[in-house]
Amino acid sequence: MKLNVGVIFGGRSVEHEVSILSALQCINAINKDKYDVVPIYISKQGQWYTGKNLLVLDNYRNLEKLFIESNKIIINQNSESFSFFLEPKTIFTRRKPISIDVAFPVMHGTYGEDGTLQGLLETMNIPYVGCDVLSSATTMDKVVSKELLRSLGVEVLDDCWFYSESWVQDKDSVLAKIKAKFSYPLIVKPGNLGSSIGVTAANNDQELEDAIDLAVRLSLRVLIEPKVVNLKEINCAVLGDRDFVEVSVCEEPIRSKEILSYKDKYFGGGTKNKLGMKVGQVASGGMSDAKRKIPAEISGEMTLKIQEIARKAFIGLNCHGVVRIDFLLDQDTNKIYVCELNTIPGSLAFYLLEPLGINFTSLTERLIELALKRHREANNLTVSYADNILKG
Repeated sequence: MKLNVGVIFGGRSVEHEVSILSALQCINAINKDKYDVVPIYISKQGQWYTGKNLLVLDNYRNLEKLFIESNKIIINQNSESFSFFLEPKTIFTRRKPISIDVAFPVMHGTYGEDGTLQGLLETMNIPYVGCDVLSSATTMDKVVSKELLRSLGVEVLDDCWFYSESWVQDKDSVLAKIKAKFSYPLIVKPGNLGSSIGVTAANNDQELEDAIDLAVRLSLRVLIEPKVVNLKEINCAVLGDRDFVEVSVCEEPIRSKEILSYKDKYFGGGTKNKLGMKVGQVASGGMSDAKRKIPAEISGEMTLKIQEIARKAFIGLNCHGVVRIDFLLDQDTNKIYVCELNTIPGSLAFYLLEPLGINFTSLTERLIELALKRHREANNLTVSYADNILKG
């Protein structure tokens, strides 16, 4: 009997469109002989939908029409056999249940990659792919994850951070704090976003203020780091759980400007979008279309060192599933810094695991198996007592 896999994507995030690309790639890759796929799309307004029309990327050009042709979902948060229902079209229509055996979140950014969705699935007792609530939340928050990595002995860049509210209330004080610690050039980052959204280089006072003005509109905290001038960016993926992990080859993404941008990652440095991609075109769109060198042009010794750090960060932050870890290599000093961990990476980083003999279909199967394994283990734990001590 086939398992029903609910692939959840979209969401209230600035990475909404990237999530659609990754999810449709994932849906296409899942082995339909073993699994029935249920697409579950969350709109930018937070409405949940399902239906076959969600499987064609061109349909997302006209969202109003797509919503009419799709079925809205009602969520039952009780821990029962059926947690999702189709919303009745009329008051005389009965709710039709949707059976989900395992959830497959492919949501990048806020409300999907930060532990929020994972918490909902936990309360509903639905097994799900990827990192749990804690590891999702800590890796998504750049300030928290850097402190945790430091405690593990993993090198990260020095930084200073502040609440966005502080910038609005006392800009001069914030600027004084930054300038007392760092000199230009600097990198300004929103505290909890991915895909390089809102990440800006600043080479003078005006660029710094403009960069912070952008970041405070995207995040409640802003992170400032010194810019690595002679930089080589290296990415590495890790697949597994606490019992066994596999580390991928290293890649070197190619950037068109001084920092790797959103366009570099998802549009190959150009401006042409991916909305011509149909579901059958697995390798089109998303991170798989970005310009990169695989393997990265670094020494064998450097490769092994980065892979070992990736393994250490993955296990130390209690990650699960597939995680892409981004590194900054200072070519002047040969020092390696962890930049960030992506717990739901673009295109699920399948292209990094292919050289290991793990194709996209095999990757999705491994991720589903890991999710079911964790769920079995969790359900063996005691979370409540049968006795009612209030009985008297």
